[in-house]
Amino acid sequence: MMRVRQRVFFLILEEKHHLKRIDLALQLDLEFSESEIKDWNVILEQLKLELPIQYILGSTSFYGLKFEVNENVLIPRPETEELVEWIINSNLKISSAQFGKASGERFNNLKILDIGTGSGCIAIALAKNLPNAQVFAIDVSERALATAKKNAEQNDVNINFIQKNILETTDLEQQFDIIVSNPPYVRNLEKAEIKKNVLEHEPHLALFVDDHDALIFYRKIGELAQKNLSKQGKLYFEINQYLGKETVELLENLGFSDVELKKDIYGNDRMIQSAK
Repeated sequence: MMRVRQRVFFLILEEKHHLKRIDLALQLDLEFSESEIKDWNVILEQLKLELPIQYILGSTSFYGLKFEVNENVLIPRPETEELVEWIINSNLKISSAQFGKASGERFNNLKILDIGTGSGCIAIALAKNLPNAQVFAIDVSERALATAKKNAEQNDVNINFIQKNILETTDLEQQFDIIVSNPPYVRNLEKAEIKKNVLEHEPHLALFVDDHDALIFYRKIGELAQKNLSKQGKLYFEINQYLGKETVELLENLGFSDVELKKDIYGNDRMIQSAK
C-alpha cells in the first residue's frame, strides 16, 4: 500500500509541478504556495472517493506516449501495451523477412483497423511506431472518439476515426492487413473482482458483457475479419483471462489458422493472434 501511495504522490508531483523524484531529493527546501496546497487537498479528497488518479490528472502514459483520459474512455492498461508490442514486433519480423532489411526498419504500407478504440491508445501507438501504416479506428461512442481524436493530434499521428456499432455492422467495406481489438470482455459474474475505483468510474459500455454470451464481440469481429482481412492478414485480440481456451476454439471454428494464445506479464491468458 505504501508503494502505491508513493507512486501516486510522484505522479501528481510530476504532472502538477513538473518535478521528478530526483528533483525532490535535490530541493530539500522546496515549498508549495497556498494555491498549490489547495490543489493537493482537492486531489486528496477525490482520491478518498476512489476516483482513479488518471482521471483526476486527466492523463496517463501508454507505450511511452501521453494520453488524455476521462470518464468516457477506459484507462489504458499495461497488458494492452504488451498487445501493441506483439503487433509491432511481429510486423518488424515480417518486414525483415520479406525485404531482407534490418529489423529496425519499417517498409510495408500496412492497413490497420482498431475496433473499440476508446482513448485511441492502440491505434495511436501503432501509428507512431509503424509510421508507414494507414490506421483506422472504430468506436460506438461519440464522446470516446472525441477524446481519441485529441490524443491523435497531441501525439502527431493521422488516424481515420469512424463512429460505428460493430455489433450492427455487416461489412467493414475495405480490406485490412491487421485487425486488432480490445473489446468488452468482463462478465457480470466477475464484477466482484473489479476494484471499486474501476467499477464506479470507468465506462461500463467498454467493460462488461452478458454472462450468457461473453464472446459476442469476438465472434462478430471474427466474422467480419473473415470478410475484410487481406490474404495472410492477422487478427489480434486482448481477451478475458478465464476464456482463453474458449476464444481459441471460437477462432478456429470461424476458420482462422495459426491461432496463438499468449500470457501477459502476470501469467494470465491475455492476448491472441490468428491468421486468415
